[in-house]
Amino acid sequence: MPSAQTAHDEQMAIGAKRPPAAARRFNQVAVKAAGTRFFPLWAAVEHRGRTSGRTYTTPIAIAASTPEALYIGLPWGPGTDWVRNLQAAGRGTVRWKGASFAVTEPTLVTGEEPLAAATGIRRRMLSRWKLDHFLRLRRAPGV
Repeated sequence: MPSAQTAHDEQMAIGAKRPPAAARRFNQVAVKAAGTRFFPLWAAVEHRGRTSGRTYTTPIAIAASTPEALYIGLPWGPGTDWVRNLQAAGRGTVRWKGASFAVTEPTLVTGEEPLAAATGIRRRMLSRWKLDHFLRLRRAPGV
C-alpha cells in the first residue's frame, strides 16, 4: 500500500517552492507598503481562498505592465496558493501606485512576453532576472 504524500510533497508535485521563513516574515511587513504610490515596484493582490473563501492579500512585484495587463514574476513557481487562488477564481483585485483595480484572466506566461512589455529599468532587470514563470493579469474592462 503506497504511503500518503505529505503536504510538502504535494506542493512540489504541482511546481510550488516553499518560500523561506524570512520571505514569509517580509511579506507580513511588505503588504502594508505594497500598492502605495511610494513603492511603485510593489503591489498587493487580493484573492479568495479556493476552499476557505477567506480574503487574502499578498505583496507582489510588478515585473512589467501595459495598459491592458500586469506581469508578475513567480520566484516560488506557479503552484503557490495565491496564484492557484487567482486561477481558480479567474479574477482578483490589485492595489498598485495608490489605485485599486480589478484583474481577470490569470495566465502563466514565459519570460519573453513580460520582457517585450517592459521598458527602462524594468526591462534591464528582467533581461538579467532568470525566472521561468510569470503571471499575466488582464486589467478588467472599464478600469
